[in-house]
Amino acid sequence: MEKIRYTTILLGIILLFQTGSATGQAVQEFEEWHPDQMIQLPGVFSATISPDGSTVAYVVRETLMEGEQSEFLSHIWVAKTDGSMNRQYTRGDKSASNPSFTPNGEYLSFTSSRNEKTQVYRMHLDGGEAEQVTFAENGVGNYKWSPDGNSIAYTMTDPKSEEEKKREKEKRDVILVDEDHKFSRLYVQSVADLHEEPKAVQIFSDDLHVTSFDWSPDSKTIVFSHWPTPKINDRYYSDISTALADSGNISTIVDWEGDDSSPHFSADGSFIVFTSSGGTKEPVGLSDVYRVDVTGGTPQSLAKTFDRNASIVGWSSDNRNLLVSESRKTVSALYSLPVNGNDPVLITPEDGIYRGFEVNSEGNRVVFTFETPSRPAEVYVSELGGFSKNKVSAVYDDYSFPEFGKTELLSWTSPDGTPVEGLLTYPVGYEEGDRVPLILNVHGGPAGVYSQTFTGSGSIYSIQYFAENGYALLRPNPRGSTGYGKEFRYANVQDWGFGDYEDLMSGVDHVIDMGIADPDSLVEMGWSYGGYMTSFIVTRTQRFKAVSMGAGLPNLISMVGTTDIPDYLTAHMDGLYWEDGLMEIYERHSAQYHIDQIETPVQIIHGQQDFRVPLSQGQEFYWALSEKGVPTEMIIYPRTPHGPREPKFIADVSVRIMEWFDHHLNR
Repeated sequence: MEKIRYTTILLGIILLFQTGSATGQAVQEFEEWHPDQMIQLPGVFSATISPDGSTVAYVVRETLMEGEQSEFLSHIWVAKTDGSMNRQYTRGDKSASNPSFTPNGEYLSFTSSRNEKTQVYRMHLDGGEAEQVTFAENGVGNYKWSPDGNSIAYTMTDPKSEEEKKREKEKRDVILVDEDHKFSRLYVQSVADLHEEPKAVQIFSDDLHVTSFDWSPDSKTIVFSHWPTPKINDRYYSDISTALADSGNISTIVDWEGDDSSPHFSADGSFIVFTSSGGTKEPVGLSDVYRVDVTGGTPQSLAKTFDRNASIVGWSSDNRNLLVSESRKTVSALYSLPVNGNDPVLITPEDGIYRGFEVNSEGNRVVFTFETPSRPAEVYVSELGGFSKNKVSAVYDDYSFPEFGKTELLSWTSPDGTPVEGLLTYPVGYEEGDRVPLILNVHGGPAGVYSQTFTGSGSIYSIQYFAENGYALLRPNPRGSTGYGKEFRYANVQDWGFGDYEDLMSGVDHVIDMGIADPDSLVEMGWSYGGYMTSFIVTRTQRFKAVSMGAGLPNLISMVGTTDIPDYLTAHMDGLYWEDGLMEIYERHSAQYHIDQIETPVQIIHGQQDFRVPLSQGQEFYWALSEKGVPTEMIIYPRTPHGPREPKFIADVSVRIMEWFDHHLNR
């Protein structure tokens, strides 16, 4: 997770609409880095490319924070890849997102809740009125056009029955745990005549929770991945099946143990590629690419990627190479992965963060976003025959930022010889020889990663806000992080709070040895697993003057029985706590059982509606620290799941953290 802080300076950023600027905004020059400004920077997402590669559509998200508003508004922009046009495509007070070109390139479709429920709409590329395509009772989830353009497939979560609505009104709506699941089901609808409200057909009746799907080239079959129930923990039990689009006859293609996901048809429809943990349950994280005949059989593994955490993007023009993306240390990568089993070939340079890849149907062009620590994300397009970055959006052309605190990549060696990397952001205006306060910032996961993303964006940890206020920030990638291969990702199994702790602290010592960090002015913060490390760090050292625990889990025993992903935690602890010898392991790695060791002031931040790391985790820790007399405070954000979603709350976090740090550093 990342950082932010909330003030009220320059809250009213002037928005001027003009053709040619990707957001249509002209923004006053930033005078300072402040969370209220940073959260109002537009975001760029969901770029898609037309079948012939000539046109790109993308989503620009703006922030609404006036008065009672605290929300995001997204709209779609359309640009020509030759630079001849770039304009806002949708408008209004309802967001539009998930753009997709129809197979003939004549229309652009998108989803919007302008009529309460989220539906698919389409507009001619020349503009005009949006035409509603779907009329799903409970709204559309994912959608995809059939290759012939005659049909659309989409997912819809089961609506409440009339009996359920009646019970709710009569206050008899008792919840029966693990019963009455609301499945995401697959529907197909003809788009031949939209003048009359078309009827979608649920193509099979089995209770399967559909998560992703793809059409066959002949538009007759749909391949889909599915969980046994909608419980998020069941993502570790995902399988793949096919269904005939007109009859719903289902054939199971892959039913291995573990996670089998993201199926895609080959160009000739003869086989399917998918990502998988390879027939074993691997909650710690493993995603290799396989192929299987469309009629089933034993899947064949393609070559392993660098991180073994691949996401399928699409096909090259010769259909012999699959394009996949994944993290690559502190950057990201697009690979060409031959379907004959040969080794993957790196396509993108290792110079920043490439995201949101999509390949046109001809397989010769790719669209993506690109960013660096000092350059915000914009939309780019490249030929696949020779990779280059050709910018097509202009979201930030009219922005002028204040001075950045420089970010550089560091590497060091942990005491047991493990090589570790991290990103160090210097204070703004740092002069060599200065000793400054250092924030150790631990990421979530543990299979998260700190990468070379834009450091001026608004998020729960606002990097440049801290840097402008005189702090250096170290963001390490300790063992357990993604981006460094399977062995590194699995290296902290049954070792939380020990080997990873040494990786973190040796990084702190490295920055001290560089002559940058003041050893007497160390503070620390982290969210989720980073919050876990926050709780455990203070049981092992008093070197930090203060820490901030966001959505932390100090008690692994109570956590495993209340989180919505228990299998993830039990995989890292290598079993269930009541099994032989494991109760001691759980207690050894839980800060709650070492409260007597804590003296460091601890700030606790948590979302009231957090089901990933339940609020009770923060409450347990707060109560124990208060009883022990350790300086502490607890901040709860209402309506908030595993991290703030409302802009005002997002912008509030870093301000509260800095006030906590400044107070305990006597700044």
